Amino acid sequence: MPDLRIAVLGVGIMGADHVARLTSRISGARVVVVNDFLTEKAEAIAAGIPGCRAVTDPLDAIADPEVDAVVLATPGPTHDKQLLACLEHGKPVLCEKPLTTDVESSLEVVKREAELGKRLIQVGFMRRFDEEYTQLKNLLDAGEFGRALVLHCVHRNPAVPPSFDSSMIVKDSLVHEVDVTRFLFDEEIASIQIMKPAVNPGAPEGIQDPQIAIMRTESGKHVDVELFVTTGVAYEVRTELVGEKGSAFIGLDVGLVRKGSPGTWGGTITPGFRERFGRAYDIEFQRWVDAVRNGINVDGPTAWDGYAAAAVCAAGVEALETGLPVDVKMVSRASIPGA
Repeated sequence: MPDLRIAVLGVGIMGADHVARLTSRISGARVVVVNDFLTEKAEAIAAGIPGCRAVTDPLDAIADPEVDAVVLATPGPTHDKQLLACLEHGKPVLCEKPLTTDVESSLEVVKREAELGKRLIQVGFMRRFDEEYTQLKNLLDAGEFGRALVLHCVHRNPAVPPSFDSSMIVKDSLVHEVDVTRFLFDEEIASIQIMKPAVNPGAPEGIQDPQIAIMRTESGKHVDVELFVTTGVAYEVRTELVGEKGSAFIGLDVGLVRKGSPGTWGGTITPGFRERFGRAYDIEFQRWVDAVRNGINVDGPTAWDGYAAAAVCAAGVEALETGLPVDVKMVSRASIPGA
């Protein structure tokens, strides 16, 4: 079977990582086209990959007859137009979150894909491919914990870019816990509230950090998330599931734990997302490449999952402003055959 010929759109931090991943660690695929609004960056990356070209216009890259599939790592506001182009040309696409930046355009993408009668869009919620999350999901589905009751989550970053604002903590950070909740529990989130603790003195001016999100699923399961993106320490993502027959904890970074004098103990914390979820990204991409080569196209989160996450985050931004619980507004999945 010939290699999958891939165009990577957007070669910033994430996109450049994905180019390196596809080039050196993923089998059955090769990068043949790269695109970025910084033309010189795309050209520099293309020059280091045999048989790869830089294409200036992202829509031209999608339409290119030598491209079989697309990886979108472009800024969120560009996604809707680029996703619709992928659908128009019948190109499978792995789209980094968000699907789009607003609920309405996300729903439009879901509907357009459903009209085709064929799934082409996979959304890059990589935690579903992390081995610890997969193990937790398997135990939960096997009934090891009985009925799941509560999910406690922690999401901490050492720092964020200067462009980050309070709402981006919801849309860019909390969105992962939104998808994890839906993945583990197989149900939608019904409501969300954002609490505002005392602001970290080290946070940039005007940013509400940390935040506490409280979510409730359709069946009444409770989820709380500590979001703290300017800790100045390291990258920490932890999840504890509590059920009627027990509990489980993942994300402890249990490597070497050192004990010493006088009465101290400790270890290391992953410094960034690459160290914590690098293997999950590799698994995600290999499974996606295999799925596309076998004509399945999607082996992971769908466009519907991207839409659902956008709807929860929109309610979360409203809750951040009001301080009150906000109901999540979504159309019924059954109302869109094939979604």
